[in-house]
Amino acid sequence: MFAVIKTGGKQYRIAANDLLKVEKLAGNVGDTVEFGQVLAFGEGESVTIGAPFVEGATVVGEVVEQGKARTVIAFKKRRRQNSRRKIGHRQLLTTVKITEILTGGAKPAKKAKAEVAPAAEAEEKSARKAAPKKAAADKDAE
Repeated sequence: MFAVIKTGGKQYRIAANDLLKVEKLAGNVGDTVEFGQVLAFGEGESVTIGAPFVEGATVVGEVVEQGKARTVIAFKKRRRQNSRRKIGHRQLLTTVKITEILTGGAKPAKKAKAEVAPAAEAEEKSARKAAPKKAAADKDAE
């Protein structure tokens, strides 16, 4: 099943388990985001098109990464005027993994808490490893 959604002023054709880079969305890595502006959805020949949006249809995704795009250079030069200007721009992007395409007002499935825990444990382990080194450095200083 595919869906066409609108976010950040652009339209995207997506399916389940797709990775999608969209304009910056609020949220941290691992958070769930819902796209309510579904323009169309369907499979094969049976496609439902909204006017402008399909009622009761939502697309659910998980934030995978917050980052920036490659640098785009805007260079302006006026010949024989000794005038030039160079400006770079990096667009803020959010990478989203599409988990579900819901129709008929269905609610998104709850994500298991066990998947979030390993990431938190890894952060705690790295903090524990850093703490003894700092304590050893303090003892050496005395």
